[in-house]
Amino acid sequence: MNLPSETTSFVGRSVELRAVRSLLESDRLVTLTGVGGVGKSRLALRAARRAEEHFAHGVRLAQLAPLREPSLLAQVLLEELGLVDRATGSAEEVVTQWLADKELLLVLDSCEHLVAACAAMVRTLLDAAPGLRVLVTSRQPLGMLDERCLEVDPLSVAHPPLGADTATGCGDALTLFTDRAAASAPGLTLDGARRASAATVCHRLDGIPLAIELAAARLPGLSIEELADRLQHRFEALTTRDGSPRTAPPRHQTLRTTIGWSHELCEPLERLLWARLSVFSGGFDTDGARAVGTGGPLSAEEVVRALHGLLAKSLVRCRVDDAGTARFSMLDTVREYGVQWLRELGEERRARCAHRDFYRDLALRADAEWLGPHQVAWYTRLSADHANLRTALDFCLTEGHGRTALEMGGALWFFWFACGFPREGRHYLGRALALCPGPAPERAKAQWAYGLAALGQGDLDATRRLAYALRETIGGADAPGAHAAAYLEGAALTLRGDQLGASVVLDTAPEPLDARGGFPEAWLLIKVTRAFVHVHRGDFTGAAHHADELCARTERLGDRWMSAWAEYTRALASAGLGSPAEAAVHARSALEGKALLHDSLGAVMAIDLLASTAAAADRGRHAARLLGISQRMWQAIGPSQLGMPELVAAREESERTIRTSIGDSAYEEEYRSGLETAPAEGLAYALTAVPGGDAA
Repeated sequence: MNLPSETTSFVGRSVELRAVRSLLESDRLVTLTGVGGVGKSRLALRAARRAEEHFAHGVRLAQLAPLREPSLLAQVLLEELGLVDRATGSAEEVVTQWLADKELLLVLDSCEHLVAACAAMVRTLLDAAPGLRVLVTSRQPLGMLDERCLEVDPLSVAHPPLGADTATGCGDALTLFTDRAAASAPGLTLDGARRASAATVCHRLDGIPLAIELAAARLPGLSIEELADRLQHRFEALTTRDGSPRTAPPRHQTLRTTIGWSHELCEPLERLLWARLSVFSGGFDTDGARAVGTGGPLSAEEVVRALHGLLAKSLVRCRVDDAGTARFSMLDTVREYGVQWLRELGEERRARCAHRDFYRDLALRADAEWLGPHQVAWYTRLSADHANLRTALDFCLTEGHGRTALEMGGALWFFWFACGFPREGRHYLGRALALCPGPAPERAKAQWAYGLAALGQGDLDATRRLAYALRETIGGADAPGAHAAAYLEGAALTLRGDQLGASVVLDTAPEPLDARGGFPEAWLLIKVTRAFVHVHRGDFTGAAHHADELCARTERLGDRWMSAWAEYTRALASAGLGSPAEAAVHARSALEGKALLHDSLGAVMAIDLLASTAAAADRGRHAARLLGISQRMWQAIGPSQLGMPELVAAREESERTIRTSIGDSAYEEEYRSGLETAPAEGLAYALTAVPGGDAA
């Protein structure tokens, strides 16, 4: 499962949980509907956790609230299913093919802004995958014939007895209020008149969980009695507006009124920051809040103070990631209120431009520091802000800011290529290049990134075309930066199996002088590929020379990703020189580096090599299991061994060697065991050295 952990208590919903379970047993598409803030997502996640054991391939969650571009829906599903984006077909085809034989529960959370796209996608997936069940949360149904809808009502609320000092049995709403009040105002006890007032609050708020949580967050500054009294007066004042009856459904009125009240109770600077922060997608950190929030009456210091105020009022939520960095987020309903307020202030464009500039600068900084000791930190940072990168690029393309999109998309070359998002890179870079066709300083870097993205998908014809286009942009085969075009062409040739042609292109590539022409990463990639070509031409000594030179360079840089490729090529060279034990050490080192950066392609290639070295060392059972593990990973990546003739032949040779060593029956047993191993467990197994003998 990829479900997030619960950070607060889950209250009630026993009847709804049973209903969801029953519906999932009988129907393939179940949609939980209801007003914003009613708890659809929490209910869906709790139901999914309980249902996990009934699905052979588990449960996967796609949180769609941060997604604004419907055309990227399949891309998001591809990521959340753990599939590596290396295929040239459409993302929808990749997802559909992978799900076809799976028994899996897919949870699509927050679909209301993508109803048409979600309906079309769900229809395609259900038709192709008979073992698939889909659980949707949305403020409105998808509108499909076989859709079973369950409206999620607010938590149960009982009227407090008139004249009673206590209100017992006031339902789950009061339980939730009690729990959140204890967190907001430690030491507060709800007994006697306080409990009656708390029940009145829950009743006034119609039992809507988000409204209750926002009200409970006011308790440090108000007594429960004051809270109940002020809510009553506010709702009475807003029963009509300008003398006209309110027409919105009561529950919508309740939530909006509660959020509006929270808004009014904020300090002016907190309200302004709330509005500005609403442009973020999928969360933000303190630096982002300062960049977008600062301006006018809000200094950078005031932004931090106002952010803490919003956090104390439960309007902003915070979690700390594994690196100890605080990440903030808003619930959709709260964010939407902020967007409306931002528009009323006339500040939306300013805030979105600040957001765009912050993430452009972030991409440029990441590019400048990628080949260095902070590589893992940059990978983590950009992964956390993936939704914001999309939002910034979408804004550039929608507003016609082609050069900014080129600059940002080009700077993210490694994110598209090294971190597994080549399809998305092509989506944005293709549109940016079309939007800004004329000469521009940013064009060469964008073409380079586009070529890498095409290479990452295995689209070798497109890679070569982009190599020629890049060569033309920079001014010819001898111009500064020509080595970048040479890498694209040479890499495409070697993956096609034309090692002689690749050797000619790569060996004649002009070496860059200092930073002349940019693309420092291209020369390192050329070194990797030259070693690769030497291996496949049988020149293992030459391959070892290039690999050792690359290792020395990457060690000076503090790089891990390129260093892992260097270790991989050293392993290939050692294996070719008849040293399987040394090859295994290098291959395992490569695997460690690739796993650190979640580079699934590099990881599975290293596991294939470990299987080969184990077979050569007469550890057949271990080798067979490794082949099963790698095959499961290849299924999530695309064509096994990239379809490269030399890699396919090496894999087939490993299988023949293992079968000869341990027999067909033992091979099938261990291979099947590896194939059934979850990827994370398989990776851990591959990283564990097997000393001597033939232990499995």
